[in-house]
Amino acid sequence: MFTSIADFEKAWSGESGNTSKMLGALTDASLSQSVAEDHRTLGRMAWHIALTIAEMMPATGLEFKGVDLKAPVPATAAEIKKTYDNAAGQLLEQVKTKWDDAGLQVEDELYGETWKRGFTLAVLLNHEIHHRGQMTVLMRQAGLKVPGIYGPAKEEWVTYGAPEPPV
Repeated sequence: MFTSIADFEKAWSGESGNTSKMLGALTDASLSQSVAEDHRTLGRMAWHIALTIAEMMPATGLEFKGVDLKAPVPATAAEIKKTYDNAAGQLLEQVKTKWDDAGLQVEDELYGETWKRGFTLAVLLNHEIHHRGQMTVLMRQAGLKVPGIYGPAKEEWVTYGAPEPPV
């Protein structure tokens, strides 16, 4: 749970940047990749991440412009990334300007429960990280290079002058 806006800003800036980096590695052709026929596609997973900010955070009094929660999954990876970047930027701006540290203790009703705003922000962040992890598998299946997030990805070791780790 976040107890300061500064801590949230630091965490969100890093993690939303990582998500944007992952979304930027998608191709239009990769959006149809799924782990199995009856599971979310890579495009649906990415779109879910992009929309969750504007779906979840209005319960805390925040408002999001330019995000259509009823829109179908876009046909282009660029549109998904653009929507995500827009929502992620709006979230940080509103948290910084509309809330203060004490406001993170305010409670809101979400999903049939009562959550403190600092907890809601942590859930949102963890949700995004969780789905990013799922996306890496789908990206590999689609033949994409997965960008390093918490260290180099398989293909990035060479930029550090080291061989790829053995598999």
